[in-house]
Amino acid sequence: MSEAKEKPVASPCVSVCALDDEDICTGCYRSLNEIGDWSGMDNARKREVIILANQRCRSRYGDFG
Repeated sequence: MSEAKEKPVASPCVSVCALDDEDICTGCYRSLNEIGDWSGMDNARKREVIILANQRCRSRYGDFG
C-alpha cells in the first residue's frame, strides 16, 4: 500500500505584488527571496515562511483579533 501524498501548501500570494524598502511584499509579507524560492520549498519550509510572513504583518499592523 502506498502512502498518500501530502497536499501542497498553497501560496499566500494575494495578488498585491509590491515590495517595500526592505524587499518585503506588502500583500503577503514574504521576502523577495522567499517568493522566488517558494516553488522549490518543501511543505515544512513553506509553513515556516507563512509563519514568518504572519509575524511580519503583526509586527507592522498589530493583531486583528
